[in-house]
Amino acid sequence: MTDTVSIVIVSHSPEVASGAADMVRQMVGEEVRVAACGGNPEGGLGTDVGKIMEAIESVWSEKGVAILVDLGGAETNSEMAIEMIGGARAEKIALCNAPIVEGAVMAATEAAGGSDLQTVKATAEDFQS
Repeated sequence: MTDTVSIVIVSHSPEVASGAADMVRQMVGEEVRVAACGGNPEGGLGTDVGKIMEAIESVWSEKGVAILVDLGGAETNSEMAIEMIGGARAEKIALCNAPIVEGAVMAATEAAGGSDLQTVKATAEDFQS
């Protein structure tokens, strides 16, 4: 695997997160590391800061990590996870305001080409327009 920006998909549903990650892998390949997390600690719908931090760590890249989320709670918990990671690492994590599936595919495609984190984020977010 080359050193590329990695992708983390955060959904309230573990199945949605996993399915989106599978789509990225099938459409972009294995050169971009992708992690998915979803569900609350009790196994229901929701998100969990600890799981998000673990997902970020599992695909960590010095080039950065782009996070895509489905709903407001996922965004809030992702922001908390980034704050808890803190320091120089937090500066290499970007929360993308993009559709979770389409944005993740576009972000991973851009990352596979070797783009930096800001370009990957912008590509995911451009999908909205």
